[in-house]
Amino acid sequence: MQVSVENTSALERKMTIGVPAERIENEVNKRLQQTAKRAKVSGFRPGKVPMSIIRQRYEADARQDVLGDMIQSTFYEAVVAEKLNPVGQPAIEPQVFEKDKGLEYIATFEVFPEFEVQGLDSIEIERQTAEVAESDIDNMLEILRKQNTRFTAVERAAALDDQVTISFVGSIDGEVFAGGTADNVPLVLGSGRMIPGFEDALLGCTAGETKVITPTFPEDYQNLDLAGKTAEFSVIINAVEGPELPELNEEFFAMFGNTEGGLEGFRAEVSKNMQRELKQAIKGKVKSQVMDGLLANNQIEVPSALISSEIDRLRVQAVQQFGGNVKPDQLPAELFTEQAKRRVALGLIVAQMVKQFEIKADDQLVRSTIEEMAAAYQEPEQVIEWYYKNEQQLEDVRAVVLEEQVVDTVLGKAKVTDVTVSYEEAVKPAAAPEIAEEEAEETSAE
Repeated sequence: MQVSVENTSALERKMTIGVPAERIENEVNKRLQQTAKRAKVSGFRPGKVPMSIIRQRYEADARQDVLGDMIQSTFYEAVVAEKLNPVGQPAIEPQVFEKDKGLEYIATFEVFPEFEVQGLDSIEIERQTAEVAESDIDNMLEILRKQNTRFTAVERAAALDDQVTISFVGSIDGEVFAGGTADNVPLVLGSGRMIPGFEDALLGCTAGETKVITPTFPEDYQNLDLAGKTAEFSVIINAVEGPELPELNEEFFAMFGNTEGGLEGFRAEVSKNMQRELKQAIKGKVKSQVMDGLLANNQIEVPSALISSEIDRLRVQAVQQFGGNVKPDQLPAELFTEQAKRRVALGLIVAQMVKQFEIKADDQLVRSTIEEMAAAYQEPEQVIEWYYKNEQQLEDVRAVVLEEQVVDTVLGKAKVTDVTVSYEEAVKPAAAPEIAEEEAEETSAE
């Protein structure tokens, strides 16, 4: 077999492979002999059909099958011999496939970039440290009370923070649109749940009133069919209810699974959850800085095939997240290109870190990670057992731990500065480098 490789770009390779006629014919003959053993031809017993008839009837198909199989097997042999690491499937262009001349074809493909991760000692990390103060716990208790606000009917006009129960029909240019109609929907005014202008227009309304409002969908609205358009909603206010915060009592504590210890026990449980959230928030911000530093110091070529695959995944995620009458392939690729490049590049860099520094997922860290996740459930031992009985879930945890060990490896070499901040500052999300994804709402008007 003859192989020649041409570098057509930093990552693209054009490989010409020639397979001698003798190898082709040997394989064709082998296929025909196998066929002869089971071929059923009128007038002949099984296994006794003359080879001339077998060739006449089956050689063309056998030769075609050999072509496909030979390309697949010789391509694999060639990349191994040339020590190439291809990305995805190659584009195959047959040049010669004749009985006396053998097989020659060109395989065009991309390879994974070869590089060493560098610049770890020049990465600068600001690592926040914080404590959960009693005042932070007080604030969290108020947040929990507000999240469990009860609403009771009032005989007055709707005000901010009131809950109104509404039915509405939305239309654009006189046509009712999908997702623009709902009945008896509870809505807290000021929650920001609906599109801009919708909730404000209901302030001052009373139960039984009907009001027509004309808000405009944002230009970047998730449903592209509605983005930037002004709609008309006919809204019926069925009820107006005012908010009442629950008391910090045994009934309230039981809503969160706390049936013992009273207020002191509940505060202790809330503090424990806040500590967990604080740890994860700090870890997340550090990880983000580490990844930014790795990217900045390792500007690698990224295979276009991997970018395309990642764009496809992001398209599917976007449709699943936001809905709308659109198919994934209808979303413009440029919306996701930069995010896809970042994800692919980071994946390659992290994989190289694992290889370069011989990092392996620590079993004890895997165990402690699962225990930490399980601690948020009422039956943590059952959760732990479930993870260890599900290999795929366990492998997902190992991947998380492996990435954390990559981060720790970078921190061991980077310039790290510890900064003391408040709990509130520490848990506040950092500006994300990737496109933020908003939660999908129940109707298209939300």
